Amino acid sequence: MSEDACRADVWLWRARFFKTRSLAAKFVDEGKVRLTRSGQESRLDKCARPVKVGDRLVFAVGGRLIAVTVEAMGERRGPPAEARGLYSALEG
Repeated sequence: MSEDACRADVWLWRARFFKTRSLAAKFVDEGKVRLTRSGQESRLDKCARPVKVGDRLVFAVGGRLIAVTVEAMGERRGPPAEARGLYSALEG
């Protein structure tokens, strides 16, 4: 996969929305993440689906609705401050 794209489960794990990659993968496989790319909205149904910089993701975790724009892919699962640099919250 190119450097401007990343598996959905890996990105969610790197961005620290999930404690483990397998939890992120299960969440995506259950169709709980909505993706908006170039104005087209779809539901992610496989954890291997790529997310790209500029994509918008909407999902609910722990009773909170989370809406973010993907800003970077990240190289690893880093500390929380580094993880926050991977996305920006959508107002709304």
